Formats: sequence, structure tokens, C-alpha cells
Amino acid sequence: MTATTVDDRIVAAGTETQWQLIWGRFRRHRLAVFSGIVLILLYLSAALAEFIAPQDPHAFNARFTFAPPQSINLLDRNDEGRLIFRPHVNGYAVEVDPVALRRTFVTDPEEKIPLRLFGKSEPYRLMGFIPMQHKLITVEDSRTPLFLLGADRLGRDVLSRLIHGTRISLSVGLIGVIMSLVIGLVVGGLSGYYGGLFDLIVQRVIEFLRSLPTIPLWMGLAAALPRDWDALAIYFAVTIILSLIGWTELARVVRGRFLALKTEDYVTAARIDGASDLRIVMRHMVPAFTSHIIAAASLAVPGMILAETALSFLGLGLQAPIISWGVLLQEAQNIRAVATAPWLLWPGAAVIVAVLTMNFLGDGMRDAADPYAQ
Repeated sequence: MTATTVDDRIVAAGTETQWQLIWGRFRRHRLAVFSGIVLILLYLSAALAEFIAPQDPHAFNARFTFAPPQSINLLDRNDEGRLIFRPHVNGYAVEVDPVALRRTFVTDPEEKIPLRLFGKSEPYRLMGFIPMQHKLITVEDSRTPLFLLGADRLGRDVLSRLIHGTRISLSVGLIGVIMSLVIGLVVGGLSGYYGGLFDLIVQRVIEFLRSLPTIPLWMGLAAALPRDWDALAIYFAVTIILSLIGWTELARVVRGRFLALKTEDYVTAARIDGASDLRIVMRHMVPAFTSHIIAAASLAVPGMILAETALSFLGLGLQAPIISWGVLLQEAQNIRAVATAPWLLWPGAAVIVAVLTMNFLGDGMRDAADPYAQ
């Protein structure tokens, strides 16, 4: 490599903005980029749940309780015996287990159920307000079973319920982190910038909240919710509870950064120049660690998701008819049900994927926060 090429790169790097440098370093973190793509797909599926889900998540069919997953076959043979592209799934045949003397479902290769992309369905409202009558995947006869990930104990489609549960579980984490971020920035920023008695009180409150045992605290707060509230009110109440508990760690991080930055030369120069406290904070201090705040927030979302899942799994958080991953995992509390229908654990796999992708994305954003590091 010639000296001219090196000099050109240095000059080019010097003309880039801070966010361009961060974005360039983030793109080189392949795992973080892949995680970001997966996370975008998860949130898109949450936003378009009514369109992507093959069936109504609340619709049940007692004839197909614990029906196993159906696999999609892309090719089929026509009347002449040639292979053609014809997406379909096989129907079910009922057999009786001679040992357990119970009904079981097996795949019937003779019954082929054609699938249609963007086929017509029952009228529905996308995201609650956009009228639509087409879904991503449909069958010609709505009475025909379509359980790509199996059915639960009431004959409800696990895939449709899993997709709709994505909306609630991911939004709880996102809304909860936004609320925690606002509280943590305000309280931690004031504590670190002004110090004194206010800082002492805030730190003692944070230490008290962090010393409380988490599970009993959740149980007490969840038990305090009135049982006559509707599902939507309970959803927002759980989100607020998680936010009121999760702001302490971020507040301490922000406080530490403010303590370190308020003695910097450029902050002192701005103060001597007569800049107001609000301008010093918003113009000079917050931009210095904005990327760090974004990384901390992205790492806090998985904690919120796990908290909601644990609360709902224990029966202390969201309850039916709300559909979340934690509510769906309540079906897997029965060992016998899991042994009969292991596909009931799919919501747990969704939690693992969401948490891992958010952690990998947060790691990539944290590494990208220092674009000059080698």
C-alpha cells in the first residue's frame, strides 16, 4: 500500500461525521448486522401479524387438539406423473395408540391441501385499523386444517398465536426501555451534573430498589393490579411496572458519564462562556455518549422481554385473552402436554432468538461507539 493511499484514507476519515464513522464500524461487525436484520424481520412480523398469521389466533377446533406440525411441500406430480410447482400440505389421518389407547394424528399422504399466496380470507383489520381481506398464506377451504407449527390443547394454531405474541412481547420490551431510558436519563443526569444532596438521595433510592428481591417484588406489584381491569389496562400496567424497576442501572451509568464529562475542558469553557445548564447538557455532554446510551438501551430490551415472559409464565403478568410469549408458555407448564406436543415450546425458542439477536446487536453498537479503535 502506497503512502498516498494511506494519506487519502486519513483525509477521508477526517471528513466523516461521528455517525458515519460509527456506521462504518458497525457494518464490519457481521454478527451484529445479521442480528439487526433478524430483529427487523421480527418487528415487521409483529407489525403485520394479522397478514402473516395463517389463522385467527383465537379460533379453535376441538377435532384437532394437539395436532402435529404440517410440513410445506413445494412440488407435486400432475396427472401425467411430472413434477410441478404446487405448494401444499398433507392432511391428517387419525390413529388409535394401542398402548395408551388415545387418539393420535399422523400425516395422510393421500390428502393434499393446496396453499395459496396472498389468497383471499375472512375480512380483518391490519394493526387494528386497515381493512384487508388477503393473507400471506391461505387454504382454499377455511375449514381445512392448517397447522404449520402444530396445534395446542384447544386446537388453536400455534404459528398464528406465536406471531401475534411477538407483537405484545417485543412491544413490552421496547416501550418499557423507552420509559426507563427517559427516567434514567433525567434522574441520572441531574444526579451526576448537580451532585450534592440530590445525588445522595438518588443513589440511596437506587441502592434500595436494587436490593429488593426481584421475583417477590414483581409478585407483590402484579397482585396489586385489580382483577376487574381489562386485558389492555393490565398490559400497560405491566409495562409501567417493568419500567419503574428497570431504570436504576441506566441512571447509574448516566450519572457516571456526567461526573466524568462535567470536568472536561470543553464543558468548562462552555460554562465560562455563559452557556446555560440546559445547553451545556444537551449540546456538549449528551452527544458525547449518545452511542453509549443507544447500546445500553438495546441491551436492556432483552431484560424487559425476559421479565414479561417470566411474569406471564408464572401467571403474574399478562393473562388471556392477551397473547404473548409468556402466556403461550403457560401451555408448556404441564410435562404431559409437552411430552405429547413438544411444539408447545416454540415460544421459548422465539424468546431465545429475540434475546440473542438483541444482545449481539447491542454488542455491535457498543463496539461501534468507538470508531477509532482498532
